[in-house]
Amino acid sequence: MTTHADSDRLRLIRTKVEANQRLSFEDGLYLHNHADLFTLGELANIVRERKNGNVTYYNVNEHLNPTNVCVYRCSFCAFRSDLKGPRAYVMSDEQILERAREATERGCTELHVVGGLHHQKPYEWYLNIIRIIHENFPRLHLKGYTAVEWDWFHRLTGRPTRDILAEFKSVGLGSLPGGGAEIFHPDVRSKICEYKASADDWLRIHQEAHELGLRSNATMLYGHIESPEHRVDHLIRLRELQDRTGGFQTFIPLAFHPDNTRLNHIQKPSGMTDLRVMALSRLMLDNFDHVKAYWIMLGIQTAQVAQSYGADDLDGTVVHEKIYHDAGSDSPQEMTVAEIRRLIEEAGRVPMERDTLYHEVVRGEGPNQWQIGRKLQLATI
Repeated sequence: MTTHADSDRLRLIRTKVEANQRLSFEDGLYLHNHADLFTLGELANIVRERKNGNVTYYNVNEHLNPTNVCVYRCSFCAFRSDLKGPRAYVMSDEQILERAREATERGCTELHVVGGLHHQKPYEWYLNIIRIIHENFPRLHLKGYTAVEWDWFHRLTGRPTRDILAEFKSVGLGSLPGGGAEIFHPDVRSKICEYKASADDWLRIHQEAHELGLRSNATMLYGHIESPEHRVDHLIRLRELQDRTGGFQTFIPLAFHPDNTRLNHIQKPSGMTDLRVMALSRLMLDNFDHVKAYWIMLGIQTAQVAQSYGADDLDGTVVHEKIYHDAGSDSPQEMTVAEIRRLIEEAGRVPMERDTLYHEVVRGEGPNQWQIGRKLQLATI
């Protein structure tokens, strides 16, 4: 039952949202724990439409996971394999270039490159992946490697991550994905991924990328052992870095999939939780232009509804995604452009194809006949 005090608190938060004022940690925690889902969605939609009007973005992309061999053994990961495990694989240069060729022939504007940290592969192997793709398929935007991978490259070489980022940029890296953030709070991070890059390292690496002119995304993995306080803390840390650099493009809340992980006793988040976290993210991250409903993790139906709970982006066609499907995602391996546009239109939104850096993509007759158009401007309503 809603008390008079609850109504007053929610009224004050609504006033802040409508006036485009920043919400506090306490506001975020109150919304997470006490606001009914429909009110939360209504408030998030105010921000969503203020920033992006009635448009929902998508892109035409593919994923490339060059290896699943990984030195780390994070408890939430179903993708990794030991070096001699039955599922272990390493892609050759020829296989990598064939994947890039396939993406190009499909009309992709982006190749998303992340994978395991193969302890027997030298730094140059990772660098060469970006170099050979860019040399052979220069139109593909290469969004590559999480902060955890950049930290690994530092450990391999002893070089500063800023120098490594600059070298990758010089051979064709276009931007960074947001993976590896998980949950920043040490009470959680020390339990689910204690050996890999710390929260401070993750934030520092993204700051360095921004200072080098590389844009990046940000994520939060929710629905495992974290509490609402940890979620709100994570969002505020991202917001603080965005205040300093302005380099984040999109935030993607990632629903934990427990199958085939060491946390398989945990029930996967419900659709109601997914929508609550989506809306809360949109409300707390007032300085992020975009919030993405990643249909691979949410499922198609929840991602479609999320467009009314703060999300203005559905990611893209994806293709060859392995990390979350290994963890039990039952979403399709890919969606066609026609299917994505239908999901957007059924939600009452206007579909808009974008490239990685949020420029309009103008299509011709064939899949390879496309051009980058205007920078997509935010709504001013």
